[in-house]
Amino acid sequence: MASLFAHLTIRGVTFKNRIVVSPMCQYAAIDGFATDWHFDHHARFALGGVGGALVEATGITPDGRITPDCLGIWDDRHVDGLARIVATYHRQGAAIGIQLSHAGRKGSSTAPWQGGWAIPAEDPAAWQTVAPSPIAYHEDWPVPHALNKSEIADIVAAFVEAAKRAVTAGFDFVEIHGAHGYLLHSFVSPVSNQRTDRYGGTAENRMRLSVEVATAIRAAIPEGMPLFYRASCIDRIPDAGLTLADAVVLAKALKTVGVDVVDCSAGGILVRTNPGHIQEGPGFQIGFAARIREEAEIATMAVGAITEPEQAEDVIASGKADLVAIGRELLADSNFAHRAAGALGIERPDFVLPERYAFYLQFRRPAS
Repeated sequence: MASLFAHLTIRGVTFKNRIVVSPMCQYAAIDGFATDWHFDHHARFALGGVGGALVEATGITPDGRITPDCLGIWDDRHVDGLARIVATYHRQGAAIGIQLSHAGRKGSSTAPWQGGWAIPAEDPAAWQTVAPSPIAYHEDWPVPHALNKSEIADIVAAFVEAAKRAVTAGFDFVEIHGAHGYLLHSFVSPVSNQRTDRYGGTAENRMRLSVEVATAIRAAIPEGMPLFYRASCIDRIPDAGLTLADAVVLAKALKTVGVDVVDCSAGGILVRTNPGHIQEGPGFQIGFAARIREEAEIATMAVGAITEPEQAEDVIASGKADLVAIGRELLADSNFAHRAAGALGIERPDFVLPERYAFYLQFRRPAS
């Protein structure tokens, strides 16, 4: 059996293979509620035989959304729609998680195909963004409100309530979004955090909010429920910002409070980064997952331009990561798991798909 298709059990949840749908924002919600688009979007992947999936960055508060069209989990009424997505994956035997998010200073923006830029302050759809320090994401963006200690405590409480709703909706695991310049990442990074209190200054202080959120969520969810954390392992800024060594320290701290898997991404703290600082290409972030897995001794998920079966297999077989998160390749080929099984020489790859699909898609080997 190929390593990519070996089962993986984390706490009380078993992934039937190591392929996970990466969280991909769809900007299709209405007041935070899931719509038919979300159900159709996820049904493709569930039927495609993935081992697990993550629902996109989901706002823990209304002002925690990236755009007005993002999913939400700040209201009990959001649970029913999310539960419908959960049921879609469970019918196909896949584990399903949700990424809990607060966009911070990058919120109140438009969808990417609408420019992905800050909504003008005079627009009724706009809201006041928040951050560790009053530093705008870009000179053309509004200056965010710097959170005080009471407001920080409210953020932690909102993450906890969102996690509880995720449990009610039936999710198998939850992921804390600590990457891509959103609120938690903006606290961890010295680029956006210039505080002088217990949430700023030293690396320990800057990661304090992430550790507090992880601690509080771990205490609020069942013992058997895995907890993931998506990290920007580097800021992608030459001679500034977070380094991979910083990410190892963060991963070690998160492990001590009950985080099970670090989902290893990068960047997002600034609008523009130096493209020469990290050469993008096939699997360009896999090395982050490998180093954190080895040095922090925690399970990792690799993500970023993983497009070929052999590439995904090598990540798992060589011990670089425990899971691979795939996004755009699954959009292009929702049956990637089935394709991978055939490419990796599994004699009967039909086990990956539901019988009604597998019967017609059996791999036929050329006559010798």
